[in-house]
Amino acid sequence: MDDQRPALRLVGLRKQFGRPAVDGFDLLVRRGEFYALLGPNGAGKTTTLRLVTGLLAPDAGTIEVLGVDMTAAPAAAKAKLAYLPDEPMLYGKLKPFEYLEFVAGLWGVPAQDAEPRARELLDWLDLSQHAHELTEGFSRGMKQKLALAGALIHDPELLILDEPLTGLDAAAARQVKDLLLAHVAKGGTVILTTHILEVAERLAHRIGIIRQGRLIAEGTLDALRERTPGGSLEDMFLHLMAAP
Repeated sequence: MDDQRPALRLVGLRKQFGRPAVDGFDLLVRRGEFYALLGPNGAGKTTTLRLVTGLLAPDAGTIEVLGVDMTAAPAAAKAKLAYLPDEPMLYGKLKPFEYLEFVAGLWGVPAQDAEPRARELLDWLDLSQHAHELTEGFSRGMKQKLALAGALIHDPELLILDEPLTGLDAAAARQVKDLLLAHVAKGGTVILTTHILEVAERLAHRIGIIRQGRLIAEGTLDALRERTPGGSLEDMFLHLMAAP
């Protein structure tokens, strides 16, 4: 049955840019799970996400999004997900509500559904008071929040985010984290990369550690803590990064 299919399944995923960026990557993320992917710069995190979202074609391996093969049926697979890159692109001459209407239209969301959803998201992210301003004048944090609203406008089953909290102040970061937790609470799945270990500790059901394009450790926070004498996620992460 469809409900038994994982949100994401990667098998033997490979991508080279002169050298392997993703090197035989296997991953399974369950429905309704909050999954954090950690790793140093250059580990292959962003490349993996771009492969998963269909922005890059793999050299080998398979990608299944909620049971749909990304290579065989890319449009159907992409319709089930949303991707927020670390540098999201907005249209500077649009106002927030106009931007969300535009994105909703691209996803085929009926206007009668898109309007209340857009207003709900703007309220939640504290952007309603800026509804009549052009986005070109927004701060980085405001742009990041609006881009997240755009990713959520069609209520995707799988939400994929690359460093979503970069550049956000504490209040904005809390709003984003609360919105992501709400998405998971109602049955959605979230996969994010982050350099902020505290985010993974507090939000993720499971954590994966990637190095040199390979998944080298995975599990719940408690399970990962047991792997190192220090017992903290930071100790475990640094230990794995220093290992030969």
